[in-house]
Amino acid sequence: MVSLMQPYMDVESSRSYIDELYSPSGQKCLEAIICLKNSVIGSNRQKGSVIAQGVVPRLLQLLSDSTGRVGDRVRLESAVTLGSLAKGTDQHVRALIELNVVPLLLQVLLASTNRCNEPDDDNQTPLVEACLRCLRTVFHHTAAPVHAIYQDPGLVPRLLALASKSVTNQVCVATILTAACKQTAEEQNALSRGGAVGALATQLDSPLSDVQLPALACLANMCYQNHTVSALVAAATTNSSQGRAVPVALGQLMGRERSALVQLEAARCVAYMHRAGALTSTDPRVVYRALPCLVRLCHRERPPRERVAAAETLAYLTEVDTDLQRLASISNHLISNLAELLKPHPSVLDATLSQDMRQAAFRAFASLGANDEDIRKRIIETENLMEQVVGGLQDPGGPRVRLAAVRCLHSLSRSVQQLRTTFQDHAVWRPLMQLLHGADRGLEGRGLEGEEDLLTVASSTLCNLLLEFSPSKEPILESGGVELLCSLTRRPDPALRLNGIWALMNVAFQAEQRVKSQILSCLGTDQIFRLLADPELAVLMKTLGLLRNLLSTKAHIDRIMAEHAAHVMQAVILVLEDPEHPADVKEQALCILANVADGDRARDHIMANEDVLKKLMDYMMHSNVKLQVAAIFCVCNLVWREEDGAAQRQARLRELGLYRILQQLRHTKDSQLFEKVKAAMSQFTDA
Repeated sequence: MVSLMQPYMDVESSRSYIDELYSPSGQKCLEAIICLKNSVIGSNRQKGSVIAQGVVPRLLQLLSDSTGRVGDRVRLESAVTLGSLAKGTDQHVRALIELNVVPLLLQVLLASTNRCNEPDDDNQTPLVEACLRCLRTVFHHTAAPVHAIYQDPGLVPRLLALASKSVTNQVCVATILTAACKQTAEEQNALSRGGAVGALATQLDSPLSDVQLPALACLANMCYQNHTVSALVAAATTNSSQGRAVPVALGQLMGRERSALVQLEAARCVAYMHRAGALTSTDPRVVYRALPCLVRLCHRERPPRERVAAAETLAYLTEVDTDLQRLASISNHLISNLAELLKPHPSVLDATLSQDMRQAAFRAFASLGANDEDIRKRIIETENLMEQVVGGLQDPGGPRVRLAAVRCLHSLSRSVQQLRTTFQDHAVWRPLMQLLHGADRGLEGRGLEGEEDLLTVASSTLCNLLLEFSPSKEPILESGGVELLCSLTRRPDPALRLNGIWALMNVAFQAEQRVKSQILSCLGTDQIFRLLADPELAVLMKTLGLLRNLLSTKAHIDRIMAEHAAHVMQAVILVLEDPEHPADVKEQALCILANVADGDRARDHIMANEDVLKKLMDYMMHSNVKLQVAAIFCVCNLVWREEDGAAQRQARLRELGLYRILQQLRHTKDSQLFEKVKAAMSQFTDA
């Protein structure tokens, strides 16, 4: 007989013991499982051998047998052995997943909760713990079917009921729920409905950091971008008898005396609750606890992984609030500490960690510099910072560092002064264009995940570099900028269409005739009409803005209208006739007409179109004052007495009754409208 303390044994040379797993003798089966368990502990080679020999299905069969034939000890050792196999390589865990280990473990756990009031409940505790440990290990794998815990609405409450039975259960259940909550609203709400908020809040009172940590991680995942759950967490208490509010507990868990991991997770909870609207930016837990805690953990003397997590969370916490950005930027040398993450670290040999460090620093800089010019200036003046950003745009390690670098660049590009100086000194436009062309080709070929986000942020940055005062504008256009932007307007992603048309609008502002002609030729009238019919209002507005910029300067207006008059007039009429368009859209269309009316020959296209003239009169009497002002501005350009043919145009408009409308509008109480009416009437020769 084999001793239950059997030492390590080579499974490949002990086929008899594998055979005994199928023995009808419970004792022999138990001895074989223990032999098997001892052999695979600490040996990936042995784990692979066991899986390859088809032992796992038998272990699952034994674990699932609740009839009493095999005994609780056999089931326990089967669960422990499966847990050991789950700690093997990626392929080992995948094999277990493919053999449906997760549904079976959940089935066993469900059955155990049904027996929770039976006298032999204590006998189930080791089996439950072993199953929870195994499930926790499997759920760490990216391919784990974590959604399985939501298939039965009663499963989450039952898992939480098991958590109250022991410390091990608390740790495992919270870790399992954390892995199963991928920060989607559906998962967050399912956990909330199952009672997770109250159960996890209770764990915050534990004196053990191992119990607190997974509870904090799960609460943070549940709060991410979910106002409803965040509000529930903010209102929850850790223990009904003490009544300590969860935000108070979180504030205490960010104290320096706590472990760094606990501080980080507590700060992440607060950051997510704030961004979800459950805590204000002036809440003491945000201003005096989370923000200083995260800044402190970004210090160069902290371990690299800790600094990465702190910088990422700080970036999210401060992303949209100017006051938090200003406070963070002047705290504990934060900017120089973040810059340290971008430098090569001889002690960091892990390439992935090195990329994480760079990504975190770029993201934090992007958030800090989002709104304040002084902060942007201090970031840019940090030694070698711009060289690091430019290098980040060309990072060979995949799109994530490049995306973080371009987000940083986008934030810094909001500075007019830096666009004129630093951005030009470092020729930032060149790697940005290379990145845009590369991401564009990646999307065409269905490239790596993240390329679309990269293209979106990079094209947003390009919009800023194409502003009229930017020295980067000309070299970008010479490098195929117009063609690239026109291609973006044809993308299915509305954000890319918006960035493409917005950048073209910037290019067209006060541009030379050759550039305007290039835009019209490359974009094409058919695409312009598609953009005018775009379901995204912002795309429509920027398309009208593009037309308005194209139709500026008399010579340009006349030349463009000579070639495209029919299309331009049709586009304006379509917008003015659509009852669904808001006033801002129609105002843009009327401003385009006003620009056309400023052309020496182009205005004839308005005068010859009675439909357009009647629409002008309708809008002069509109209930919206700004549309009245825009329509009268167009009339003013048509009747300007110093222009050739003004007398004939005035006579034609009098004949249509337009002058009578102006006379009626003299009595308006709106000062801006009154001034426009007065200016228009003054142009009529006998006014």
